[in-house]
Amino acid sequence: MRFDADKFKEMAKLDFDAAWHEGAKISDVIPLSKKYPRNIIRAAKKHPVAETIQRLREAYLMMGFDEARVPLFIDESEVYKQFGPEASAVLDRVFYLGGLPRPNVGIGKKQLDSISAIIGKTPDAETEENLRKTLHAYKKSEIDGDELTHELASVLKTDDGLVVRIMDEVFPEFRELSPESSRVTLRSHMTSGWFLTLGEIWDKVPLPIRQFSIDRCFRREQEEGPTRLMTYHSASCIIAGEDVSVEDGKAVAAGLLSAFGFTDFEFRPDEKRSKYYVPDTQTEVYAKHPVHGWVEVATFGMYSPHSLAAYGVEVPVMNLGLGVERLAMIEYQSDDVRAMTHPQFFPNNYTDLEIARAVSLKESPKTQKGAEIAEAVAKTARENADAPSPCEFLACDIDFDFGCRVKVYIYEDEENSKLLGPAALNDVFVAEGKVLGLPDTSSYKKQRDKGVNAQISFIEAVANLAAAKIEEAVFYGENGCVDFKMIKVPSEINLKVEPWAMRYITDNNKKIDVRGPVFTAVRWEIEQTECSCGCEDCGCDKD
Repeated sequence: MRFDADKFKEMAKLDFDAAWHEGAKISDVIPLSKKYPRNIIRAAKKHPVAETIQRLREAYLMMGFDEARVPLFIDESEVYKQFGPEASAVLDRVFYLGGLPRPNVGIGKKQLDSISAIIGKTPDAETEENLRKTLHAYKKSEIDGDELTHELASVLKTDDGLVVRIMDEVFPEFRELSPESSRVTLRSHMTSGWFLTLGEIWDKVPLPIRQFSIDRCFRREQEEGPTRLMTYHSASCIIAGEDVSVEDGKAVAAGLLSAFGFTDFEFRPDEKRSKYYVPDTQTEVYAKHPVHGWVEVATFGMYSPHSLAAYGVEVPVMNLGLGVERLAMIEYQSDDVRAMTHPQFFPNNYTDLEIARAVSLKESPKTQKGAEIAEAVAKTARENADAPSPCEFLACDIDFDFGCRVKVYIYEDEENSKLLGPAALNDVFVAEGKVLGLPDTSSYKKQRDKGVNAQISFIEAVANLAAAKIEEAVFYGENGCVDFKMIKVPSEINLKVEPWAMRYITDNNKKIDVRGPVFTAVRWEIEQTECSCGCEDCGCDKD
């Protein structure tokens, strides 16, 4: 809360120690919902793939590579240029692009009668002719598909919604269309785009050319698995120039992977021997990571002259490719690339701290006065927990802002007992995904040490529920009480667990155990301190 700076300056001059102690009074009571761990500042999560791409970009740029974008759509003929006779086998793993053909829609009496029934009027001869022209223009691709509904609505002078119905009921040709494939493929590896790029620039820019691109590739795998996706990212680069050799690949690999903490490298001949590489230059890169040991992370080689010649390129070219997802799996210690890339489709794995943040109060006070009442009730209960019953203690006597005074008591009427039952001082902990109410005793020390404290005790939950009820009662001027017996479920002790955390707990066969005997009660008395005329204790005879 704000404070008077001049007041504190003067107090400090007169009595520094008194001013220092007075400073404690400027802080409001903090509601439990705003305390740790519910109130926490955390860094937003970065996606592993996106973060790995960014680090690779920075590494490439630091090594002097210009960033490029290479073609995504590759005509089938380009694959034959690059792979030669091997192309037919390579094409088995690519996706061909397809689309729906434009239908040839006829308009006869039957169609016109159906249109009339839907729009409630008969198209005249001019409208009929314009309708035919519009459909013909669509067939010739003069009108885009997403514009057709609007164009037809304009011609028929009707609503777009009715046109959608006409297309569905009157022209079944649209529903009966089947996609047809083209000879254009989605890029299955970055090399396809590099050859097209090199053919355009190799003799038009200064040599050597040093470029990189990090982008998606697509492969028609039989199925996706822990280490395979049908779409993945490749971090690829080329160096083109008269003095380029396979040794440049080793240098690039070492420089690139050093940025990720790899400390040693091995270069092993790749047995796959792709035909667009010069024989015996295709090399796998194995890097030693301090945690993961030796891991295959990249491949490089020299482009074959016969493939380069197909694009008119006359200088040596080294190409290196690195699978982004594979590197991210290593960095983030993931054992399933699907779960790492698309975590929304896989079960979440929450920490005990995250679950503890999901444990909160079912009801809590909304005002500062209410928060003060809750704190006072909990404090009084703790101070007198072992008082023999029957007993009653005044927790607070507080003025509300509604012309009334509230006295709040915590009590236990049962004889031969105590103010608080055995479980009233239990604290809520989360341990190994389980939500538990644990007493602060030596018997439960291991569980408390192992778990995360949700910073909510049973008595605090009791006090906050009582304070919330008192806030409501003040509006009506009604005395009341709340009592707590044997607790069996969280709601009986004013606790709730957020739905997402509850789903995680049940899905993973964890449990919530906050049972126990609380056996205490809170009551309140409301006294009006302001009469209806607006004065305080004026003694007037007004009602």
